[in-house]
Amino acid sequence: MVRKHRRKDFQSFWYQIRFKYKLSFINEGTLEEVWSFRMSQLSAFVVLFVFALLLIAFTAFIIIKTPIRNYLPGYLDVEVRKEIMLNALRADSLERLIEVQTLYLDNVTSILAGTMPLDSIHDLDSMAFINANYDIPRSESEENFVKTFEEEEKYNLTSLNPNQIPNDAIFFYKPVNGIISSHYEADIRHYGVDLVAAPKESVLATLDGTVVFTGYDPQYGNIIQIQHKNGFLSIYKHNELLLKKMGDQVVGGEAIALIGNTGNLSTGPHLHFELWFKGNPVNPEEYISF
Repeated sequence: MVRKHRRKDFQSFWYQIRFKYKLSFINEGTLEEVWSFRMSQLSAFVVLFVFALLLIAFTAFIIIKTPIRNYLPGYLDVEVRKEIMLNALRADSLERLIEVQTLYLDNVTSILAGTMPLDSIHDLDSMAFINANYDIPRSESEENFVKTFEEEEKYNLTSLNPNQIPNDAIFFYKPVNGIISSHYEADIRHYGVDLVAAPKESVLATLDGTVVFTGYDPQYGNIIQIQHKNGFLSIYKHNELLLKKMGDQVVGGEAIALIGNTGNLSTGPHLHFELWFKGNPVNPEEYISF
């Protein structure tokens, strides 16, 4: 009996929400029906639900895809924070640059006006100059070690050799990334190493220096020589193309030529690299890790 009553109530509820109502729009003067439509409670709920979903989706799209999200509390994402940090760094750099430029212009104005003492001219750009002091005080044990070492090496004849080859605090760049096909052999007058590399790969200066020779030799092809300040001379042979001319200043690691196969003694694309110190050839493999 109770089950039958519940079933009857459910059918009544289902009938009510599906029962359609008519909404009419009537002309007040002529009492003529202008427009009407029928809708049940269920249809009204479905329409309202779909409208709410569309409204939520549209609002979420606006918030995600437009800059308005930045104005919501707590929505400041990582990208915005990164941009703020970059802008702050740029502003700080610009402020620093403006200060340096202002100081420079003030100093130039003082020089032109004759109001600046000559002894202070070397400090024109003092704000851009960093006077770093790298002198680290030695401990007592270090001082004792240095004194002992100096006493032991006082009569070492190698320290008196003026042509001693420096090998400390010098970084040699590899002239090219390649494989050694022939090693340094002074006995057969092969005063360098042959490095096989891809055609037209860049040849790099091994140290800072000045180009003292560029030219073509029938046996060694296109040659470039660089004189370095510490007594070294580097020679690069069999190049396809020379990128520098005599008198050019180069820095270590700078491209100076392209790998080639020029000259009668060349059997394929490679670089013949020589290293000389004060007129004497040295083995490049002792200074460079190829």
